[in-house]
Amino acid sequence: MTADVIAVTLLLAVAAYACAGGTDYGAGFWDLTAGGAERGKRPRQLIDHAMAPVWEVNNVWLIFVFVIMWTGFPILFQTVFSAMWLPLALAAMGMILRGAGFAFRKPARRLVGRRLYGAVFAVASLVTPFFLGSAVGGVASGRVSPGTEASADAWVNPTSLMFGLTAVAGTAFLGAVFLTGDARRLDAALVGYFRRRALASLGVMSVLAVLALSVTRDDSAHVWHGLTHGVGLGFVIAAGVAALATVWLLLRTPGVWVRVAAVAVVAGAVLAWGMAQRPYLLPTSLTVSDGAGAPATLTWLVVVTVIAVVVVLPAVALLYWLDTHGELEELTDAELRRSGAGEDGPSGAA
Repeated sequence: MTADVIAVTLLLAVAAYACAGGTDYGAGFWDLTAGGAERGKRPRQLIDHAMAPVWEVNNVWLIFVFVIMWTGFPILFQTVFSAMWLPLALAAMGMILRGAGFAFRKPARRLVGRRLYGAVFAVASLVTPFFLGSAVGGVASGRVSPGTEASADAWVNPTSLMFGLTAVAGTAFLGAVFLTGDARRLDAALVGYFRRRALASLGVMSVLAVLALSVTRDDSAHVWHGLTHGVGLGFVIAAGVAALATVWLLLRTPGVWVRVAAVAVVAGAVLAWGMAQRPYLLPTSLTVSDGAGAPATLTWLVVVTVIAVVVVLPAVALLYWLDTHGELEELTDAELRRSGAGEDGPSGAA
């Protein structure tokens, strides 16, 4: 029972990272496709402004995933990171380069430096979700099992390819939806710009999801059966309904609810995959009960997870609320100069 609770918690953490981190990756995707320096100036300014307060905190969910995996399911952690170390290493490299590119491109004084850092940020935002998705596809296809040695076949296969492409499309969709909302608050002229991209990326993601489902029928029979029956099918339907709701809300004045609907689309897809694998962590070779750690470890992991959620979740929720309500605006150079003058004035007079 405890192992099942931990497995559900792991799946929820994966869904949280797919939505929160995916939004940032999607912003990077639209940065990459914004066009040249002049044409893409305003979209990139909005992307920088929207991402700056929250982009680092999204990795909290990735840390949750790692801790739960290696503590609660050590066999799963060892197997996945041994068999697919290369795509995971490439994804990790992409995360590092993406963060560095985003952090350095704005303060860079030379145009060539800003372009270089911007290109690194944008390309890494495309590469990272693809390799993470391909690794998930390798797990779903059943090509990874305890004792599997590292090989290209584990992550270069039809299911991995479709999962990787769907992951990229999903992040682009989330990024465009969230940027539509930010544009309404910060630059109304860009609302239509990102609305069109949100609708287009949702269409591409939907097509890829259908193709991925058809591929799993021959390449991953257990997951295909789970996606077309029972709880897995329920989440597939929920994701489809959320997609229709997102379209309807996008065609109206975009607000908070369109973001909720977009998150429900991606979260529903992730939860559908997780439920489709039941009772396996690695179809069809490692069940949840067989892959679980020691009972005492699982018990303490539940306690620590509850404490972490109680401490972290309100703080993250407050950060998002402050950001969406414009309470985390960056000080301009003029404001900083006025602040400095105000601080120096009294001391100078003294």
